[in-house]
Amino acid sequence: MLFILLAASRFITLMLYCCAMYEIRVTADFAAAHFLKDYNGKCENLHGHNYKVYAHVTGNELNKGGMLLDFTVLKKALREVCKTMDHTNLNDMDIFCQNPSAERIAKYIADSILEKIPELKAGKIKLSAVDVFETETSRARYIPD
Repeated sequence: MLFILLAASRFITLMLYCCAMYEIRVTADFAAAHFLKDYNGKCENLHGHNYKVYAHVTGNELNKGGMLLDFTVLKKALREVCKTMDHTNLNDMDIFCQNPSAERIAKYIADSILEKIPELKAGKIKLSAVDVFETETSRARYIPD
């Protein structure tokens, strides 16, 4: 019985080691106006938010510098995307099809980051999620395939 417990313990330890995952997250923000065209309620009127955005990257291996991805690289890409939306009416951006919901904003940001950071396409690390907060209590998350 002791042998079985020791073997199981080693197996679990090995599985945890083999499946270890690192994650980094950076934050940016922007202020923008929008309205939701196909919505019945006060959000169908023009209004604004101070959006907060988190970009998450995960992976199993660190690079030669001991990092998953340099924070500076991820921050730069995220901030560049957010800058394109800062102090705009998001309904004016064709990408949102006149309905710039937090979900669509999160997907747009994720797609843009993937275009800006080649390492995320190589497969060793991945953009695991983008969170867009309209308020402290309301968040949409996009998880790329």
